[in-house]
Amino acid sequence: MYNQTSADIGYAWEDGNVSAGPSVAFYVVPACGITLCGRVGGLAVGGHAQTNAYVAGPLGVSVSVNVDWVGRGSLVLPGYVSVVVVAGPVLRWSAK
Repeated sequence: MYNQTSADIGYAWEDGNVSAGPSVAFYVVPACGITLCGRVGGLAVGGHAQTNAYVAGPLGVSVSVNVDWVGRGSLVLPGYVSVVVVAGPVLRWSAK
């Protein structure tokens, strides 16, 4: 389980937008280290960035990146960086 929240500042123009800011995530994941396996969980601090580019009217592409520092204080895993990248189509709703 991974649940991330961020507070972003951004810039928008007619055909897209970009935003970035700090984030905090709650996570519980199964993990294996060199000698131990188990669940690792806690709060992770990091950063978030997202951009949306509208290429055909209301249809566009969105890319979101989250970088978090997870696993601190665990016997299973030492602290490490987790990177999540999600990309896909996006549809902009317009009230005109």
